[in-house]
Amino acid sequence: MLDRLPDALLDSCLCNPVAPLADDPARGFGLEKGSSKTQLEAIKQYLDEQQQLLWANRKQAIMIWLQGPDCSGKDGAIRHVFRGINPQGVTVSNYRQPTQAERSEDFLARYRRQLPGAGSIGIFNRTPYEGVVSDLHDGFIQPEQITGRLQQIADFEDQISASGFLLFKVYLQISKAEQRERLKKRLLNPHKHWKVNASDLPAHQRFDQLQAQWSDVLKQSQRESSPWYVLPADHKWLRNLLLASLLGRQFETLNQQWPQPPLPFTLEQLESH
Repeated sequence: MLDRLPDALLDSCLCNPVAPLADDPARGFGLEKGSSKTQLEAIKQYLDEQQQLLWANRKQAIMIWLQGPDCSGKDGAIRHVFRGINPQGVTVSNYRQPTQAERSEDFLARYRRQLPGAGSIGIFNRTPYEGVVSDLHDGFIQPEQITGRLQQIADFEDQISASGFLLFKVYLQISKAEQRERLKKRLLNPHKHWKVNASDLPAHQRFDQLQAQWSDVLKQSQRESSPWYVLPADHKWLRNLLLASLLGRQFETLNQQWPQPPLPFTLEQLESH
C-alpha cells in the first residue's frame, strides 16, 4: 500500500472558492521534515512503477498544471518529485512571456502543441491562466476579455478530459517574506544570478496585488473535473511531499495492471532455434 499523505490532508488543500489563498503558506500540518524525505522516496518508487504501467498501457495521460509566484519552487518541485522517473514518460513544458510569433496566434495554441501523448505524464510549468493575469498586467488584453478567456480555458480543460487526460492544477502558495528571502539568496549566490530577472523586483513589490488577482482567477476556475490544489510552499520539503502524494493518489484511481496481449511466439518456439 502506498505510504502517502492521507486523503483528509490532501483534500484540505483543495482550493476553497470562497477564499482560495486565505490559508497560511507556512503551515506544516504537524508533519516533520526529517521523516518527509524517507516518505517522499517511497512515494517516488511507487510513481516510477505507475509511470511504467501508464506507458505500457498507453490509454491515458496525467497532466499537472503548476502555477505560483516567482520563487515559489515550480522548478524545484519538478526536479525533486520526478527525479528518478523514466524521462521517456515525462514531458515538462515551460511557459514564459509569449514571443511575438506566439502573440499572433490564439493564446492557447502553444499549450495545445505541448499536450503529452497517451502513456505520459505532462507537466506545464506555468499554465494557460497566465493568459489572464500576466496578459492583463502586460496590457495584451483588456479587463472585459477576462471572462471570455476563462471560458476558453474551461473548454480546453473539458477537451483534455474527454481525450482521456487526468488533469489537476496546483498553485504553490508562498508568503511575501519567504519570496524576499529566496530573492535575497539568489542575489547573494553568484551561481544563482542567472535566475534573477528584471521583472522580479516589481513583481515582489506588487506581491499582494498579484496574489489578489490569482485568488480571483482560482475562485472562478475551480472545477470538479479539473480541480485546483493550493499547496503551502514556504517549506520546500512539504511542497514536494504534497505534490508527490497528490500524484500518487491520481495513480491509485487508475488501478493499473500490466497489459496481457497475446504473445507473438511461444517459449518453445524461441528455444527451438
